[in-house]
Amino acid sequence: MCSVYEMAQSQQSFLKQEAGQLSREDTLLKMADHRSSWSRVLADNKLILITLSGVLLGVIIGFTFRPLGLSSDSLMLIAYPGELFMRVLKLMILPLVIASLISGSSSLNAKLNGKIALRTFVYFLTTSLLNAILGTTLALIIHPGNPTAESAAHTELLRDTAPLNKAKTVSLMDSVLDLGRNIFPDNIFQAALQQAHTVYVPKEMPGMVGNDTELSHTSAPVMASSSASSSVNLMEWSAEQNVEWIRIVEYRSGTNSLGIVFFCLVFGTLLGTIGRKGYVVVQFFSAIFDVIMKMVTGVMWLTPIGISSVIAGKILSVDDVGFVMTQLAWFIFTIALGVFLYQWIILQAIYFVFLRKNPFRFYLGLVQPILTGFATASTAAALPLTFRCMNERLKIDSRITRFVLPIGCNINMDGTALFIAVASIFIAQMSNMSLNVGQVVTVVLTSTAASMSSASIPSAALVLLLIALSAIDAPINNATLLFAIDWFVDRIRTTNNLLGDCYAAAVVEHLSRNELKISDIDAYYKDDDITSDDQCEQDVNGKRKLSFPNSVILNVEVSTPVSNT
Repeated sequence: MCSVYEMAQSQQSFLKQEAGQLSREDTLLKMADHRSSWSRVLADNKLILITLSGVLLGVIIGFTFRPLGLSSDSLMLIAYPGELFMRVLKLMILPLVIASLISGSSSLNAKLNGKIALRTFVYFLTTSLLNAILGTTLALIIHPGNPTAESAAHTELLRDTAPLNKAKTVSLMDSVLDLGRNIFPDNIFQAALQQAHTVYVPKEMPGMVGNDTELSHTSAPVMASSSASSSVNLMEWSAEQNVEWIRIVEYRSGTNSLGIVFFCLVFGTLLGTIGRKGYVVVQFFSAIFDVIMKMVTGVMWLTPIGISSVIAGKILSVDDVGFVMTQLAWFIFTIALGVFLYQWIILQAIYFVFLRKNPFRFYLGLVQPILTGFATASTAAALPLTFRCMNERLKIDSRITRFVLPIGCNINMDGTALFIAVASIFIAQMSNMSLNVGQVVTVVLTSTAASMSSASIPSAALVLLLIALSAIDAPINNATLLFAIDWFVDRIRTTNNLLGDCYAAAVVEHLSRNELKISDIDAYYKDDDITSDDQCEQDVNGKRKLSFPNSVILNVEVSTPVSNT
């Protein structure tokens, strides 16, 4: 009996030791899995981390070197890497927009393109109107305009405002007409280099030979010498105040993105209707898109250096950051609060209502393009990175992203609508103007319309602000107060523009999911036009796979009924 008892005890002790060894092994395995999960998280987000480090490094360098009083040459050298970084990003915008629109729209039928375009436009118009209402409401509640700050700000910041009092600004009608002129360019090659805009010139110009009918599109106005007036394309004219102005249409440097977008949409849509004859062209533009995205992957590793240089150079170039921030602190706070409410409440609510998914997970997947847009102050400059995150990280249908993002980059300016609304009320308050209900509604509608005609370039909203001020008869010369802080506010509102495009793509994809499935089935059954033997390749299972870009082949098995006869 003792031997049996001892054997039982020895077996129990052995089992305990074995269980202890297993528990230690499980613990080590769990620790290893925990470490591997953290390493995976770091590996997946390393580009976001280095981009964020670039932003922080730029801020630190900028404020550290400000007291040293660096020379202009030193400032130029500090900002030079950022200049090269911006040039590389802008280099890829035009081929990326052309390739994405043509390859994306050609993979969908014309009816589906029309539905997607209508949904996209309605979404952009609705969100721009929401931002204008939000900005107007916040400006009326917070009341950022302080009349006592106007005189001090004019003393320090407004040394060259005399030309603004004599300038003739464009109206909202002119801006809308210019929008139509740019959507329908008369020369597609010129659209890659120049865009049309309306300017006003005096009817009788000194030294001009002949009558006023000789004014042509190439007449060059005399621009104001100050940086503020030149930024808003206003003319300095030393003639009498009662001079008669006439409008002419001129071309200024800059890519006419709207005209290129319209041409590519029509070209791609019709290209998809000619069947296998257009297959080679579609593959050509699809290959261009893939090559540009590979270039984006290489440029991303230069992001920390470029972003830190851009931000540091901008901070060092501002004359008096403390004074500007103090005088216009409430204005900056109002803009920042509006951006925060729109991004963290309104956008998330829109995403959840339509998709019924966690919106914050979608938001976190866009951190890298958000930081790039903040640093570059341009939605277009961040477009290559936005494409990469939307397609690869968030898995949005590439047919939708190639369609919506380039359009939104040129039309959807949510942050600009918010800025114009707040700035208009701000300047009116500084001038002791009491706005009635009709003027407030005018600010909302003008801000919405002007934002959709904005260009995707830094500080473009300052040009459109003059239109809103003219609509409510606010003093235009006070708009120059905002030039000193626009370098910072522009970066804040650009994140609104960028996120608006991304959330629009997600919502439009969800609303178009049934049409996209039908398009996939239609692509499968168009064997005679598209899926010939030389256009299909074999996958790993030996089944036919359509090589037409952005299309999905469904495995459809048809059983032949057996006759009973």
